[in-house]
Amino acid sequence: MENIDTDQIIPARFLKATTREGFGENLFRDWRTKHNFVLNNPTYFGKILVTGKNFGCGSSREHAAWALKDYGFKAVVSSFFADIFKSNALNNNLLSVQVSKAFLQKLFKTIEKNPKIKVVIDLEKQTIAYNSQKQHFDINPYKKACLMYGYDDIDYLLSLKKEIEKFEKNRKNDFSII
Repeated sequence: MENIDTDQIIPARFLKATTREGFGENLFRDWRTKHNFVLNNPTYFGKILVTGKNFGCGSSREHAAWALKDYGFKAVVSSFFADIFKSNALNNNLLSVQVSKAFLQKLFKTIEKNPKIKVVIDLEKQTIAYNSQKQHFDINPYKKACLMYGYDDIDYLLSLKKEIEKFEKNRKNDFSII
């Protein structure tokens, strides 16, 4: 589906908690009550959610990323993400992989024919691949480092402590009062 908003990902009535745990059980809650919803079918499983264009649109709801992570997803693949969702996802160690429309359509057709197809995301090389298909994706270098090393914002800054101290030392030497 296209244009999946954050209220469909995690309905507002489940936003009472302030910790990140427990949201997975209510992921796509209103859709999961329907017997033909794809996540109800054990044939479709894995750590990568492949979805239509404009995923995560609507209100800024960090809980949407929390619910996807808590459910077990490590990455979401789409041809377009709402900016606020993409930011929330990356801030919560959920990789959002934006691919071309053509690549996404081929991937959907391949999954429909063979639900057990292996999709591989290589964050270091910034590629997504299945069968003989492969595509590069962009990611902010800072967010890439955070995902690769499990950093949050503070951990990332601490990893740069020596460089920051060197910069500050050199900066103090160059500082003069006018």
